[in-house]
Amino acid sequence: MNWAENVFQDFVDALQTAVDESEFERLATRAAHGLGFRWFAYLSNVDSSLNLISSYPKSWTSRYLRRQYQRLDPVVLRARGEHTTFSWGASSGSIRPASREQVRFFQEATEFGIKSGITVPIRAGFGRMAAFTVATDDALMEPDVLLATSHDVVQLLGLYFHTHLRGRPASGEEPQRVQILSQRERQCLAWAALGKTVSETAVILGITPRTVAFHLGNARRKLGATSITHCVALAMRQRLLP
Repeated sequence: MNWAENVFQDFVDALQTAVDESEFERLATRAAHGLGFRWFAYLSNVDSSLNLISSYPKSWTSRYLRRQYQRLDPVVLRARGEHTTFSWGASSGSIRPASREQVRFFQEATEFGIKSGITVPIRAGFGRMAAFTVATDDALMEPDVLLATSHDVVQLLGLYFHTHLRGRPASGEEPQRVQILSQRERQCLAWAALGKTVSETAVILGITPRTVAFHLGNARRKLGATSITHCVALAMRQRLLP
């Protein structure tokens, strides 16, 4: 696998044990960085509810939501009407501000360093939509070049992010004890459940065997198991693993 495929595979593996939005945010941020982007953003409008998860500066996202910029954001407006992943930025002709408000919007975004990126439109049916974006503050990165080199991986990141986020159990549906295991502990247990050794799991997750053993030991202690096999059985019984 090349570096981009490795970034995607690590992202998909980690998603299997992500529980809350903070974990989804951390995983998407790590994937964006792995592809050479600084930020990611996920905006959804499902069931009349607007949800924004991103690694953008908090001051920008607060302003965005407070001023309801999703109503005039040219990137979001284009994502509402398209099915194809597209690039955007100051040097891209794919998106042109149609009003003075949109010009000011882009100027404000640039002041926060948000200069170009790639957006994946996601259809949810019955007028519902979502958009997954990776963005950069590097003025030398051409949007069209970004799209040509990262299109497929970014599209898959967006679709997997949306699917797993929407598919996770709602609050209160998952056993309360799921919170006692960390994401890394669940990952290590999930690979153990598939028959992977400590050394194999270490290679898959990109950590040391000692770290894998540490997480497995913590999980065993937290669940009161007598062995890793017993721990896996308890975790599966309590629906703690994907």
